[in-house]
Amino acid sequence: MELPFHTLDVFTDRTFGGNPLGVFTDATHLPTDLMQRIALEMHLSETVFLGPPESVEGTARVRIFTPGREVPFAGHPTVGSAIFLAAHGHAGALSADGEVTVVLDENVGPVPVVVRHENGVPVFARFTTALLPEHRPAPHSAADLAAMVGLSVEDVCDGEPSCGRGGPKGLSPEMVSCGLPYYCIPVKSVDAVRRSALDMTLWRNMGVATGWADHVYVLCMDGEGDAVDVHVRMYAPGSGVPEDPATGSAAAALGGYLAAADGRPEGSLAWTVEQGIEMGRPSLLYVEADRAGGATTAVRVGGSAVFVSQGTMVVPDIG
Repeated sequence: MELPFHTLDVFTDRTFGGNPLGVFTDATHLPTDLMQRIALEMHLSETVFLGPPESVEGTARVRIFTPGREVPFAGHPTVGSAIFLAAHGHAGALSADGEVTVVLDENVGPVPVVVRHENGVPVFARFTTALLPEHRPAPHSAADLAAMVGLSVEDVCDGEPSCGRGGPKGLSPEMVSCGLPYYCIPVKSVDAVRRSALDMTLWRNMGVATGWADHVYVLCMDGEGDAVDVHVRMYAPGSGVPEDPATGSAAAALGGYLAAADGRPEGSLAWTVEQGIEMGRPSLLYVEADRAGGATTAVRVGGSAVFVSQGTMVVPDIG
C-alpha cells in the first residue's frame, strides 16, 4: 500500500525553521497501531492523519501522533493542518480581508482555525483552543524543579526554595493545560533557558514522568528577537520528543498561565514567543488570551507555515 504524504515547517515563514509536520491525507481509516508505526517511522515531533469530518461544523477529522503516542490536541499540527487544507481547496470562500475559518475535529473536540491568505495563498493560521485553561499547583519545590532542568535555585526563584508568587516576574512553577498539560517552570534569564537541560533520572524519580504534566516547559519573560516577550524550551521525552522546536499546545497553556498570573479582571493580552533557537530551528508563536469576570475566557495561538516536501510511504497492505 502506498500512502502519499506532505511535510510543512510550522511556526516559521522559511524552510528549515519552525517545527516539521508530516501530513497524511485520506488516512483516518487506517488502524491506530499503523498510524503510530508511521509516526515513529517519520520521527517528527508530530504526524497528522486527515480524513472526513465527524462533526456537523467540521472541515476535517485530524488525528495527531508523536513518535511515542497519540495526543488529543497539539498546536503545530493544528496550524499546519489548517494551512494544508486551505491550500488544497478544503475550506470555504475567502472573506473580504482574505481569511477563511476551518474547523478541525481533533480528539479534544472541534478546534476552529482562522487562516489568513496573502495573494490567494494561505500563510498564517490562528486557532482558538477547544478547552479553557486548567491549572494545578506544582507539587515540587523550586529547588527540585531547578535541579530537574539542570539549573540552580537562583535561576528559578531568586534564591528562595519556596517562592510562591515571588519568583521571576512574579511567576512561580505551575501545571497548566488547554488540552495537553505542561509543567511551566519560569526562570530569570534567557541565559538560564539556554543552559537548561532535562535530567531524565530526576524527571522519573520525582514522578513528573508519570504525573499529570510530564511535558516540561522552561520559560523566561524576555527574548532574543525584536518585539519578543517570552523565550522558551520544551522537553517531552514521554512522547518520544527529547526537545521540541515549536509547541503550540504549550503556547496555549502559556497563555492561560500568564493571563492568570496577570490577574486583570477584564481585557485582552498578547505575547510573542520564541522557541527552537537552541536547536537551530528558530520559531515564532503568537499567543492571545481574553479575560472577563476575573477568568480567562479564550486562548488563541497563531503562526506561519511553509510547504517543504511531498512523497509516498510504502507500508504493508492491511486486510
